[in-house]
Amino acid sequence: MAATIAGLQRVLLAFLAAGFAIAAGAADIGQVKVAKGQVSIERNGQKLPAEAGARLQPADVLKTGADGSVGITMSDNSLLSAGPNSVLVLDKYEFDSTTSQGQFDASLQKGSLSVVSGRIAKQSPDAMKVRTPSSILGVRGTEFVVSVND
Repeated sequence: MAATIAGLQRVLLAFLAAGFAIAAGAADIGQVKVAKGQVSIERNGQKLPAEAGARLQPADVLKTGADGSVGITMSDNSLLSAGPNSVLVLDKYEFDSTTSQGQFDASLQKGSLSVVSGRIAKQSPDAMKVRTPSSILGVRGTEFVVSVND
């Protein structure tokens, strides 16, 4: 009987661990595909390395140094590339992979950003916006580049 209870406890712990892993991954909205030079992710007051494979979450801030650049693939297949001396904030990101409905808001505080929009913008052209200190771009096409000078 004790062996059965111990076995059930191990199974329960395995299910709980799997549930926590799924919950932790549920917030992932994309990932870093390529990072060169100095690139970091700021999340909840912590500075994390932005290396290939790093998972991204809503409200992450990506920063590149003078020699840095980063390529990102979002879960809706949007492709983002930030150049040197850039600060990109992933303000809001929601995506339903079944309906392709969602919302994608980002802010480019400085630097350069190239975007090839994914399923969110294709499904609903008003659902993707990029803000800069002086403007808001509503994404209606599939590709664009924006630059913010100091």
